[in-house]
Amino acid sequence: QVQLVESGGGLVQAGGSLRLSCAASGLPVSAYNVGWFRQAPGKEREFVAAITRSGGTSVYADSVKGRFTIARDNGQNTVYLQMISLKPEDTAVYYCAADADRLSSVRVRVVGEYRYWGQGTQVTVSS
Repeated sequence: QVQLVESGGGLVQAGGSLRLSCAASGLPVSAYNVGWFRQAPGKEREFVAAITRSGGTSVYADSVKGRFTIARDNGQNTVYLQMISLKPEDTAVYYCAADADRLSSVRVRVVGEYRYWGQGTQVTVSS
């Protein structure tokens, strides 16, 4: 049974940092594309970052480029999202997702391309 469990969310002041974790069971993160998405109240779920299954290429949304870093630890079967210089507009529920298909750097940004999803972790950035 596949399970993705996010953790590491919380309340932080603007300019602060958080590291989110996505712990996987039932699938090897080394063989899957793993993406982070977020959803703010009243808004659609949007792409944040992804790491591809082949070559481990990292892809980022323009809004987080230079501030967020995605990394994969195969030994821990976990994918991390390091977030620095947080802004109030980063406030959202953050979800990790995984899929085994070979995805391009365009398709990894698409919500519908991912088969497995976690339950999410809340990130709140105060001004």
